[in-house]
Amino acid sequence: MARFVLTFCVVTSHPHVALALQILQALLTPVIAAIAVYIAWQQWKVNERKFALDRYERRLRIYQRVIEMLRFVCSRFRPEISDLLKFSAETAEADFLFGPEIPKYIDEIYSRGLDLNTAKFEYRDLTQPIPAGYDHQKIVGVIAEQEKWFVAQFSVAKEKFRKYLDVSR
Repeated sequence: MARFVLTFCVVTSHPHVALALQILQALLTPVIAAIAVYIAWQQWKVNERKFALDRYERRLRIYQRVIEMLRFVCSRFRPEISDLLKFSAETAEADFLFGPEIPKYIDEIYSRGLDLNTAKFEYRDLTQPIPAGYDHQKIVGVIAEQEKWFVAQFSVAKEKFRKYLDVSR
């Protein structure tokens, strides 16, 4: 140990070595600062990616609820009010995750579901008493229009959500 200290003292007593050590000491602080800045930048990028992933997962969940509702309605074409209300509650976050076209589309699904529910409730066949003012053709027309609209929505929904969920770009 004494030999090392002696050698170090002899080497550092040389003017060129002492100058080199001073330069290295002076550069050490900026190098450490640069490393700290790089680490902070990397953490910022990781946090940014995590935020994007979290937002994507929340958007995907809304899309999945829309597709579930379309499947549910198309399975029997008899949406219940409770199911429509549940759908509305599960997709309420869409107002904050998407542009205005998606919440508007979700409201249209809800509204058309209500229209279909109402038309199915009003529908009467030959075995049921017909109330005053009942227009069979109108009711059947509304039912047919809504059923046709719901069937066509699988590809429409995919296109509407594509710009928010497409990971290929």
